[in-house]
Amino acid sequence: MYEILMPIDTSESRGRKQAAFVTALPGASESIHVSLLYVFDDENRAETTAPRQLSGGNAAFKRLREANVGIEQVSRIGKPAEQIVSVAEELDADLLVLGGRKHSPGRSALFGSVTQSVIRQTERPVTVTGGEAAET
Repeated sequence: MYEILMPIDTSESRGRKQAAFVTALPGASESIHVSLLYVFDDENRAETTAPRQLSGGNAAFKRLREANVGIEQVSRIGKPAEQIVSVAEELDADLLVLGGRKHSPGRSALFGSVTQSVIRQTERPVTVTGGEAAET
């Protein structure tokens, strides 16, 4: 089974694009398992909220379920980049699929800070899908 870690946020657009990328992979319904991850900064919310309950997670979950892709929901508490890399190691993820944000040229040359940090901290393959522009 090919394990994909898909960290999500509250953006429906990014969640849909991440899921669209995964479902377009060859053999998605037969050989791919996705772990949807959301990193909370509030322990109470992490204990009572599943990633699917967030708009980005729900959009991704629906698209993956329609394509018959196996899905698990994972919640963590802490700094997003650190937790994403940690969960990728725990799961022995074959691929990380991140939903990138478009920033103004002055804010970031290519990716947002979490995306850049994850790319720098992991040796695992990372795919960054698009999304709407970030608020400035």
